[in-house]
Amino acid sequence: MSSHTGVTAPADLDPRGREDHPDCGIRDALDRIGDKWSVLVIVELASEPRRFRALQRAIDGISQRMLTLTVRRLERDGLVLRTVYPTVPAQVDYRLTETGAGLTHLVKALAEWSLAHRSAIAEARHAYDQAHPDHDIR
Repeated sequence: MSSHTGVTAPADLDPRGREDHPDCGIRDALDRIGDKWSVLVIVELASEPRRFRALQRAIDGISQRMLTLTVRRLERDGLVLRTVYPTVPAQVDYRLTETGAGLTHLVKALAEWSLAHRSAIAEARHAYDQAHPDHDIR
């Protein structure tokens, strides 16, 4: 495990889904940052504020509609700040809030983990596909 997190063993969680259990907060967070578009928007905004079109160009494969939904959801959750400038035509930029910026070290750790384990995951998938040729898991 990464030494910077101080985690050396699996977390002691009791995920029974009780309303007063701490995993409820985790579920809320994962609802927002658990999708690839939100993570990619956070990555792009980590270095500097961006306009909508610049964000769209930077995130390969995201549609205008999906980017709109993603930044609105991130804004609603207080992770992204949308600023409209009084120009003609109006200019809008997006930047991470302090709360959103607090996610960047987690996203970086996730990216590092995914790079470090990419080959092992690919090999495991290949082995599974070979052992289960008729599966439809993707």
